[in-house]
Amino acid sequence: MMTRWVVSRPWRVLAGAGLLGTVLGLWLLGAHPQFSGGGYLATGTEAARADAVLAERFHAGLPDLVLRADADSPAGSEAVSRAGLDLTVRLSLQPGVERVYSYWNTGASELLSKNGHGALVVADLSGDDAATARAAERLVPRFTGLHGPLRVSATGISYVSAQATDVSGDELLRAELLGVPLTGLALLLAFGSPVAALLPVLTGLFAVLGAYPLLCALAEVMPVSALATNVATALGFGVAVDYGLFLVSRFRQELAATEDGSQDTQDAQDTRGATLRTMRTAGRTVFFSSGTIALCLTPMLLFPLPFLRSLACAGIAVVLCCGLATACVLPALLVLLGRWIDRGDPLARWRRARSPESLLWRRVARAATGRPVLAGGCCVLLLAASALPFAHVRFGVTDYRVLPAELESHAVAAGIERDFSLPWDRAVTVLLPATDAVEQEAEVTAYARQLSVRPDVASVVTGLGTYAHGRLVAGPTPGSLLQITTGGTWLAVTGSGPPASDPALVRTLRALPSPGPHLVTGCPARVLDTKTALARVLPFIGALLIGCVLILLFLFTGSLLIPLKAVVLAALSMCASFGAMVHIFQDGHLRGLLGPFTVTGELETAMPVVMFCFAFGVSVDYELFLIARIQEEYRAGADCRTAVIRGIARTGRVITTASLLVAIAVLPLLTSHVVLLKMFGCGIALAVLMDATVVRGVLVPAFMRLAGRANWWAPAPLRRLHRRLGLHTAFVPPPESTGAVPAQQKPTVRKKIRT
Repeated sequence: MMTRWVVSRPWRVLAGAGLLGTVLGLWLLGAHPQFSGGGYLATGTEAARADAVLAERFHAGLPDLVLRADADSPAGSEAVSRAGLDLTVRLSLQPGVERVYSYWNTGASELLSKNGHGALVVADLSGDDAATARAAERLVPRFTGLHGPLRVSATGISYVSAQATDVSGDELLRAELLGVPLTGLALLLAFGSPVAALLPVLTGLFAVLGAYPLLCALAEVMPVSALATNVATALGFGVAVDYGLFLVSRFRQELAATEDGSQDTQDAQDTRGATLRTMRTAGRTVFFSSGTIALCLTPMLLFPLPFLRSLACAGIAVVLCCGLATACVLPALLVLLGRWIDRGDPLARWRRARSPESLLWRRVARAATGRPVLAGGCCVLLLAASALPFAHVRFGVTDYRVLPAELESHAVAAGIERDFSLPWDRAVTVLLPATDAVEQEAEVTAYARQLSVRPDVASVVTGLGTYAHGRLVAGPTPGSLLQITTGGTWLAVTGSGPPASDPALVRTLRALPSPGPHLVTGCPARVLDTKTALARVLPFIGALLIGCVLILLFLFTGSLLIPLKAVVLAALSMCASFGAMVHIFQDGHLRGLLGPFTVTGELETAMPVVMFCFAFGVSVDYELFLIARIQEEYRAGADCRTAVIRGIARTGRVITTASLLVAIAVLPLLTSHVVLLKMFGCGIALAVLMDATVVRGVLVPAFMRLAGRANWWAPAPLRRLHRRLGLHTAFVPPPESTGAVPAQQKPTVRKKIRT
């Protein structure tokens, strides 16, 4: 109904779309959204609650801004001390700074470098992640560089976040400058003519223009990752190219059929009939496809990580906008362009003369369906071998190492780990919110001694002193006052084992009795809680995602087996992609090919979830386009094997080209200096290419050949429900078959044999 309205009023539709796009573009020019560079830790966990109490009552926690001050003279000398105190005081007077402590105003030994010539100034900033990042970006230029005898450099989580946002913006611009020419050339080769190649660009631009204002509005009420803009741009243009390629290819086939057919109706001279038939077949598939991808991204909203929720919002917004643009803007353009769509195509005559089927994919499909067990078994072994590295995956949480090593926040943080005895990444904080360290001194001391005796604990630092092996090894310092407040205190516990033993230490500290209620936080606790929170919700979210996709695919196909097959094969393809990610980014292989990046020995916890949701959606997208064509052939009267071969022969070239274009769309992310962007681009490219070739080209036809007529089976009640909903695919005969009975549907004349 909507397509008929669009086709009958193309100029009005394009005028409205142009006006809307102009308004959105002008609004974006004046918008200054505050995107976040964090959001990688789970909310609502014990560590998160403890961090909130530490920040509110003790002004403690992970430092927002850390200044490293080095001098040629010892940090305790008169001139250096005077300059250090002056730096500390001036920083504390800046707006947005809540509290500043340094070696010079606390005397804390952990804030002094091992060689005695460097010291740290630590600042707590006010506001949320976005506000502290803006404050750090404003303060760092003023307080770094030469300050008397001090050489000052900066790091800290807020400055890391600010630099990550800046680098992401620069990467986005560079990706566009690199990606637009590459994508333009690939589109020209794929579509043949500049006119046809411009169509998906327009729909992709419209989709991105529609998604960006939604992200800007969301950034006012929730943390939205700066990476969401990169993902929205890459995904928007990638999906638009997919949809444009499928619709333009089908439109050309319908035009060719109209031109060569024998019908003498108005459709022979008009492109409206071809557009309507295109939207009734491929357009219906696009409708289901955009809904499926959005549905695959929706469960990400349920994860307790702001980073995942913001990426889900970006993906859902851009995919739905892309589906809307494809359903409204693209048909209007097709109606107005008509046969001009091939204008400027030097191979237009050859394109019209060649068969709509791919000879290569026909041969592949015939081989796969000829020996389905052998072909399918080889594919399964290949995917399983690719997935093997995923068996030793290790997960971690994003920190400064995702940024380039030469960036200031990365280099300074690495230097502090090397030159200072300050185990920020390993210290476990035990918060006693209802235990007064002064009134209950004996209980706090006994608790600290009890912890320090444990073999997995190296030291326990309290507001009353430092304990090791059950003994007091150092008394309180001016910095110890930071650990004491009225009615509460906290302890810093450092493990004695390797970093891999820190999660066990966190669990032990949470289980041991204490003088009062206690909460455990610190970097190991945050990582552990984030992993636990994800593991807790993954089964439910996975079941919800699979269930929704199964229902949607059943509504599309009317079959029970095809949705199950699509989910299983997509999951197998995803595991192979995850194995490749472990091999490359965790184990550090192929760095020469992908460019330099920091090998942390682990994968960021949220990235497999992001990759799965995005790549799973694209995989189901290709499944829809392939199954739709096979189902058309089957309903036209072909047997199962013939329908599969014809469907793959007619869509194999398009699906392969679409996957290449998606890979090219995310290719600029591989050149990114941010590891997360590089990982996302590499993972998506590998997933779509593997799915479009190995899975869609070989494994699917082998499976469908073995299943035979069972591919389309469903219980009678479900079949009736499917027909009642009106979602079955109506067979649309090509124009040349009008008035004639297809060969597969000709009645068979039986001769009576007299006995």
